[in-house]
Amino acid sequence: MSMNRLPLQTPPLAASEAARFLAQHPQVSQILLILTDINGIARGKLVRPHELAALYAQGRPLPSSILSLNVLGEDVDSTGLVWDVADMDCLARPVPGTLKPCPWLPDSAQVLLSMDPVAGLPAAAADPRLALVRVLDGLRQEGLYPVLACELEFYLLDRESWSRGEVRPAPGAQGRPLAQTQVYGVHELEDMRPFFSELYRCSQLQGLPAETAISEYAPGQFEVTLTHRADALQAVDEAIQFKRLIKGVAEQHGMLACFMAKPFSARTGSGMHVHVSLADENGSNRFASAAPEGNALMRQAIGGMAATLNEAMAIFAPHANSYRRFRSGSYAPTAATWGVNNRSVTFRVPVGAAATRHIEHRVSGADANPYLATAAVLAGLHHGIRERLDPGPPMRGSAYEQADQSLSLNWYATLYAFEQSDFIRTYFGAAFQRIFSALKREQCERFYSEVTTLDHDWHLRLA
Repeated sequence: MSMNRLPLQTPPLAASEAARFLAQHPQVSQILLILTDINGIARGKLVRPHELAALYAQGRPLPSSILSLNVLGEDVDSTGLVWDVADMDCLARPVPGTLKPCPWLPDSAQVLLSMDPVAGLPAAAADPRLALVRVLDGLRQEGLYPVLACELEFYLLDRESWSRGEVRPAPGAQGRPLAQTQVYGVHELEDMRPFFSELYRCSQLQGLPAETAISEYAPGQFEVTLTHRADALQAVDEAIQFKRLIKGVAEQHGMLACFMAKPFSARTGSGMHVHVSLADENGSNRFASAAPEGNALMRQAIGGMAATLNEAMAIFAPHANSYRRFRSGSYAPTAATWGVNNRSVTFRVPVGAAATRHIEHRVSGADANPYLATAAVLAGLHHGIRERLDPGPPMRGSAYEQADQSLSLNWYATLYAFEQSDFIRTYFGAAFQRIFSALKREQCERFYSEVTTLDHDWHLRLA
């Protein structure tokens, strides 16, 4: 069954949603319209309150080139979204329930946008949110309803040092630099209490389900979890909003929130772990099992994730820096392995009550686009169930010691695998496959054409 069909279009929203919001927030004087591009970067426009009614009633035209941009914000003409289509206007619509105040910006609000699946063409083919909608649509047609949550790891960096060209962890509330790893350190959380207090306050104002925070495996590195949602699309919309909120609150406190996969050579990288199970029409967990290894359906899902991992690796690791995160003993996986209560594997089955049985997908860097990474996770899951794939026995003990490195960790190789993949073409569509490839090929070629100081240090005199 092909997954290339367009998802059902969300009906135009009544202008009353905007009217209610403005009545509740009369101080708002500007609203940011946010479309998430393939790189996960927020693009869009700033509008005035009186423009909201038309946005909700009719949508908003945006240039096709808005989804052709590289990480530097420049057109990539080979996507076919620039001059091939004369940079035509494509219709975008607001995402229901995402019109919210921005507590870190005075008198400001924001709303997420997504391309109309028909009137938004040709740009709609490159919309990451619609890519996830397509995958979810295929799952629902077979009575499969993903329940999903995201864990986000990030660094808090000192903004003043960065302005001088230095990258350092931010100091704590007492002005002391965070210099030790101190994973799970309570003192480190206490030292960042002003930041976390504001983050949780703003999360509540935005209706975002922020939960547990921990100090991670490097100075200045933290993780915050989000609540599992029965609506997987809502869960990822919330992850998009939460990343933006973390950055905004960090700026208020003189810091930079960094979601690079590997900002420091000698310190651990940052991942985005996706927790997923499948519910039936009644909301019951179809992975539920008294056995820690889960039931046959869950193992088939793991088998599909493993079988398609390298074809989707360009999504999970979308930049050159992404590949620096995968090192033995780093808590980032290096092989397509699975296991129970085992953080050295790629697909971890956490312990817990039978009804909570689920999979933690640990491949994605924090730099991955949450829409695309989740779509690739769910597509792999679906593929495994449809093909009844067997993942083999679970890994016991350290996967770093037992498994050969089977992840493709070369950017050129992962792009080639993505471009040749029937799996990607089936679930994401040929147009998306072509556009993503064009963007990433341009970025890859441009990155590796740059001569760095490391080249000079290693080779200038000795070559």
